[in-house]
Amino acid sequence: MSFCKDCIAGVIHEGTPEGKIEQIGGIECYVATPTIDYPKDKVVLLLTDVFGLTLVNNKLLADAFAQNGFKVVVPDILEGGAISEEVMNSGKFDFMSWRPKHTETSWRPIVDAVVGALKADGVTRFGATGYCFGAPPALYLAYNNTSHATVLAHPSLLKIPDDFEKYREVSKVPLLINSCEVDSQFPPDLQAVTDGLLGGGKFAPGYERLYWDGCTHGFAVRGDMSDPKVKAGNEGAFKATVEWFIKYL
Repeated sequence: MSFCKDCIAGVIHEGTPEGKIEQIGGIECYVATPTIDYPKDKVVLLLTDVFGLTLVNNKLLADAFAQNGFKVVVPDILEGGAISEEVMNSGKFDFMSWRPKHTETSWRPIVDAVVGALKADGVTRFGATGYCFGAPPALYLAYNNTSHATVLAHPSLLKIPDDFEKYREVSKVPLLINSCEVDSQFPPDLQAVTDGLLGGGKFAPGYERLYWDGCTHGFAVRGDMSDPKVKAGNEGAFKATVEWFIKYL
């Protein structure tokens, strides 16, 4: 599946990031660390949308997870090729030339390097939350059972039913999906297909899909917080993600 116009739409949120840029396994990462005591053997990998580390929203999101007691690492899965926030809402971006440079071939060694380095530093349990473009890397970690809890929000670039059939067959990682009303990447019919594959106890490790009414693809990262429904979806998806990690990570 290709990208959609909502993949580069949204609102830039206000705030000052509290984390810092670090090199982990030779990869540039944004790292948000709790100010309270936290389990040093656990890390949440936040796998971003196409705006990557350049978008303040992604850093503020990582900070929010850290404020809830999780150390968060946001690897540059775009290898310096993040789309500029200046493109947001312009509707003008050449995905055809950008996309071939940002495939599993490019992000997979990045994810492997970061995970390997974190393991060497004593991390034994990983949560993975993938937003838009970050969904396939999150699934990759779950397919290998490297991660221990997976959350997807308005996922992009998935092959359904194939990806979730594979998830059911090879993964033992509990999965939460935050879906929404308007999403050409993961529309209601594919949401229903996914429920049919994993819901109703068909996936023993744990599966839940939440549906956020009045929200559009991108709401969990770039949502317009002045819209009451979007605000409720954004905050609700975040809360559900935190609770998922508390339960399973």
